[in-house]
Amino acid sequence: MTRRLRRRLSHLGKNKEIVDSNSEISDGGCLHLNTIRDIDWTTLPDDTIVQLFSYLNYRDRASLSSTCQTFRLLGSSPCLWDSLDLRSHKFDIEAAESLSSRSRNLQKLRFRGADSACAIINLQARGLREISGDFCPDITDAIVSVIAARHEMLESLQLGPNACERISSDAIKAIALCCPKLRRLRLSGVREVSKDAINALAMHCGNLLEVALMESENVDEMALGNLTTVQFLSLAGTRNLKWGIASQVLSKLPKLEGLDVSRTDISLSFIRRLISWSENLKVLFVLSCPVFEAEVDNDMVYIHKGKILLTVCNDIFKEVSSLFADASESNMLPYWRSLKIREQSLDKIVLWIEWVLSHSLLRVAENNQKELDIFWVKQGTNLLLHLLQSSEEDVQERAATALATFVVIDDENATIDCQRAEAVMQNGGIQLLLDLAKSCHEGLQSEAAKAIANLSVDSKVAKTVAEIGGINILASLARSMNRLVAEEAAGGLWNLSVGEEHKGAIAEAGGIKALVDLIFKWPFCNDGVLERAAGALANLAADDKCSMEVAMAGAVHALVMLVRHCNFEGVQEQAARALANLAAHGDSNNNNAAIGQEAGAIEALVRLTYSQHEGVRHEAAGALWNLSFDDKNREAIAAAGGIVALVSLAQSCSNSSQGLQERAAGALWGLSVSEANSVAIGQEGGVASLIALARSSDADVHETAAGALWNLAFNPGNALRIVEDGGVPALVHICTKSLSKMARFMAALALAYIFDGRMDEIAAVGPSSDGDIKSVTLNVVKRISLKHIEAFVCSFSDSKTSDTVIKLSAPTALTQVAEAACIPEAGLLRCRFLFVCSRNWKICCNVTESFFHTQGLFCFCSSPVYHARRTTCNSSHEPVAKCRSAKDLASCCCISISPF
Repeated sequence: MTRRLRRRLSHLGKNKEIVDSNSEISDGGCLHLNTIRDIDWTTLPDDTIVQLFSYLNYRDRASLSSTCQTFRLLGSSPCLWDSLDLRSHKFDIEAAESLSSRSRNLQKLRFRGADSACAIINLQARGLREISGDFCPDITDAIVSVIAARHEMLESLQLGPNACERISSDAIKAIALCCPKLRRLRLSGVREVSKDAINALAMHCGNLLEVALMESENVDEMALGNLTTVQFLSLAGTRNLKWGIASQVLSKLPKLEGLDVSRTDISLSFIRRLISWSENLKVLFVLSCPVFEAEVDNDMVYIHKGKILLTVCNDIFKEVSSLFADASESNMLPYWRSLKIREQSLDKIVLWIEWVLSHSLLRVAENNQKELDIFWVKQGTNLLLHLLQSSEEDVQERAATALATFVVIDDENATIDCQRAEAVMQNGGIQLLLDLAKSCHEGLQSEAAKAIANLSVDSKVAKTVAEIGGINILASLARSMNRLVAEEAAGGLWNLSVGEEHKGAIAEAGGIKALVDLIFKWPFCNDGVLERAAGALANLAADDKCSMEVAMAGAVHALVMLVRHCNFEGVQEQAARALANLAAHGDSNNNNAAIGQEAGAIEALVRLTYSQHEGVRHEAAGALWNLSFDDKNREAIAAAGGIVALVSLAQSCSNSSQGLQERAAGALWGLSVSEANSVAIGQEGGVASLIALARSSDADVHETAAGALWNLAFNPGNALRIVEDGGVPALVHICTKSLSKMARFMAALALAYIFDGRMDEIAAVGPSSDGDIKSVTLNVVKRISLKHIEAFVCSFSDSKTSDTVIKLSAPTALTQVAEAACIPEAGLLRCRFLFVCSRNWKICCNVTESFFHTQGLFCFCSSPVYHARRTTCNSSHEPVAKCRSAKDLASCCCISISPF
């Protein structure tokens, strides 16, 4: 049977109806795709269209409203503009004026920052009932006073959770005088709340039910007794309270049902006094009060005359459940929330408890007290997960923020508490957070994505996030037009992309394109979103397959744009790292060459090596190192001043991190492949810098420094500099002591090339006496070096096997020795090493190339060889020299290589 849809279109004409007989509904009520395409959406019922608008954010509402006159009319419906959340938007006077026509029925407003507060008065929303401001440290008495004067219907004002240090008691008096209907006042960080301010609230705000004066230096205790209408009072974090007076005054407040004294210096005796003396008090919060917790007996039961005490020492769920008449379970809150009809007075208490818990747990998480580890694992985590399910959006947001905060141990080094992260995962927290991330409320999306991002540092959590569809959700959020949402989503993808198993899933979910688009979408003033996007792309670029997708998505141009124009060091560091990883796959794609061809890329990276930030220098040097694999890039780096910059970096990084030392030496190693660059490095003082780095205690630095000195030693002038600057002892030390076989091998090669006779003519230049002394000195150093080289060579084969091979020259025997002499660490050089020793040491220059081809071996390169992080060398292998005959093998020590 065909079901017909009847649509009432009040905006086209009163009671006018349109009957559509072609709108067939089948398959369980789902419209066929062809039917959807044929629908005239402007003919839908007004309430349906308005409901669709309500699921959109403000930007999308405005876009949809601009499509036609019908949607423009319905998009301006007052019910769609009774609440505004402007925290993620640039809200200034111009924006306020553009919204003023739609804000006449505005009831609830959330904003961020003092600048946004100044613009509120231009909204012409005289009927505002609730105003909530976040992160307003610069908001002043004048701004608060004007807001209060323009909104006399105000019932709720909240400024926090950070301190509003420029607000004084004068602002509170202005609020009291201008807003007689005020029911709730929550202020954080007001330094001093005077008697006059509290009395003004008591005198002019007869409906005042809730007051929170948190993180204050001083609050007049006696004046608090005049707040006779207040049911809920929070003095959390307030210092310098005289508890003898305060406990006496507060216990006499006639309507006080809930009191929060968390994070104060209250003692056990005053807690007992409040419980004993207060007639109407039902809930007392004493979270993170060190004096009280030092005195209290953990086994005490804190229920007295219907009052409950909520501390880190007892079971908070059980205590709260005792409020309910039918407390059949230890946690009655989920049951209470599911009821359609609830007792109003108890509902107020529960909502206040949730608000205080969310605020206090966030503060406790920010302080990161080690002694609360047990609390977090036993009940703190479950409390936060419960708050994620609250009916109040700001409670959900704060709970998500607390989850993102309490799991972090060291933000600088991205270290989290794995036990806490696992507790969140085991109790279903990941699914709850992902559900919030799918909410239509952007504030919830942002905070949930932040929590997911931090928790995903743990590999187990990251796996769970990926398995239940979190990557698709984060990739979708990364496309958000809300900067805060996109920023946190990019952070989640950044952390997830650390795992090799997640990189492909991020690419399949469209995450790479979304991350690249973020760089073009947001201006350079937004360092957070740019750093996270670049960091995620850097991780993805480390994968061979993903690196090609990253490049195809336009990331090369985007990242080069960042290193050229962005001044934020975090962004520069991650963008340079991403370029370094893209350039590291020279064998499998042309990203290396493409980066060099991008206008200004190499010049920008060279400039970043002078940065004051070590991380930026570290990644810029790594990028130049990998880019130097390409012949054109190598020369472009030199032309852009890269030699001077990298020599300077090598000179200045002796006391820096070993990673920076490795990359500085590695970049010089790559550049020194060119003979002209090698000469220039020597002339700029690079030899002495590399020798200094060769004295490092780190094996990775040994490899790059020895490799660079090996390449430089091909030039006779550089070889002499190495000797004169004390490079021989440094190379001998690496050759004999380094933990890296490859470093030892390259140090031996460097020594061999230094003393192959090419620098003898240069060394002999000068007065005859000086020449004789220099000759004697060089001969001594040469003998020492050759002795250590021979010892190094002998360490790879026993003398009996070597003698047999030398006598027989059998291919099978040579192959066996070659396999035994393999240095796996030298795989980056794509070679295998065969060492054959004899008693009379000579540098190999008499073995024919054809002999080694016959044996399936290649002679060693005459061109310098280099390698880079995460990639391999693609240099060609050329013979060292022409040799007369194969029989001379018996009279020399041969070093040769064979391709794997």
